Amino acid sequence: MARHLAMAARLIEEDPELAHQHALAASRRAGRVAVVRESVAITAYAMGDFALALRELRTYRRISGNDDQIALIVDSERGMGRPDKALEEARTVDRAALPTATRVALAIAMSGARLDRGETELALGELEIPELDPDVAFDWSPALFSARAAVLEDLGRSEEAEFWQERAEVASAALGHGEDDEIVIEDVFEDLPDDERGDAADDDADADAVDDGAPDTTPETGAPDDDAGADAADDGAPDAPAPETGSPEAADTGDGSEGPSAGEEPTSSQESAE
Repeated sequence: MARHLAMAARLIEEDPELAHQHALAASRRAGRVAVVRESVAITAYAMGDFALALRELRTYRRISGNDDQIALIVDSERGMGRPDKALEEARTVDRAALPTATRVALAIAMSGARLDRGETELALGELEIPELDPDVAFDWSPALFSARAAVLEDLGRSEEAEFWQERAEVASAALGHGEDDEIVIEDVFEDLPDDERGDAADDDADADAVDDGAPDTTPETGAPDDDAGADAADDGAPDAPAPETGSPEAADTGDGSEGPSAGEEPTSSQESAE
């Protein structure tokens, strides 16, 4: 079971259908395990099977008692052409109790539902959340900034849209420099006298050389195979592993500008609601 879940997680971006088959195989062995049902839901969503995704997401929520996939539920309702139901689902949870990444993904999904209803101004309002800071980037910031940019473009506010799209690109670039660390983007030489800048650059080069020569000590983690018998005694629906959400990465994107859009139609690959 664990091997199938690992393969589903690995393949979901490049081959959603094969990932879904692995998730289904896992569900046949452990259909009552929450993470298995979650995996089936996520791979179904990635394939564009929103009806199956909804069924599996609700089963996952019932088994686990968690609302961490609420954004995907909302987006799946959108995929079914039911923006009213999507907004209704979103209102069933206490947003303040959600993890930050989930709360941001939910705001993006709700903004998309507003766009589906032709409520562009309200779509922009859904993105007015405390996490919308153009000068600091976490792992969820590029999607939030881009979502805002898209809504502003729909409103004809092109300059603001360009600003937020630029912020999204800067955030993505900044976050690509490391994992699980806050990254501040600034000119490290700007306060140094000219004769000290060369020395600082040499120090940085030496530090990079040391880093490049360091061996990779990251241990591989493996999950034990789960062959226990909670077979397809559920409703026969597959489960898929949900991508892990790690602690948010933060990066200061520097020049304090404006950002993204959140109203894209749900696609067959998973983002958050994204």
